[in-house]
Amino acid sequence: MKGYKDQNLTERLDRAAKARQDALEKYRARPKDDDPGVIKRRQERMAIAVAREAREAARKAQKAQEAAERAAREAAEKAEREARERREAIEKVIRDAAEAAERKAERDRRYAARKARQSQR
Repeated sequence: MKGYKDQNLTERLDRAAKARQDALEKYRARPKDDDPGVIKRRQERMAIAVAREAREAARKAQKAQEAAERAAREAAEKAEREARERREAIEKVIRDAAEAAERKAERDRRYAARKARQSQR
């Protein structure tokens, strides 16, 4: 075991203190909020966020427009279907009435023919 070292308490405490000190120095060495690089990155992130919001708004508007167009198209199709159904219902009533009149005329013709045959006997 090459990496193993016998450590006593003071060595471990010294290494922990050094690690804390290194972390503190790293934190202090980071750029401040008024650093030009930090400002530039912040502005880039803001520009990206604004562009994202604009795209989302455009997509939302497009979806709303498509929904409105779809609703209008469905309303027109529904009105057309209802008009066709009404027209077909009226045509059926007319057709049924005409068929009933034809049946009545045929029945009346048969009745008249039967009466004519009976009167000849």
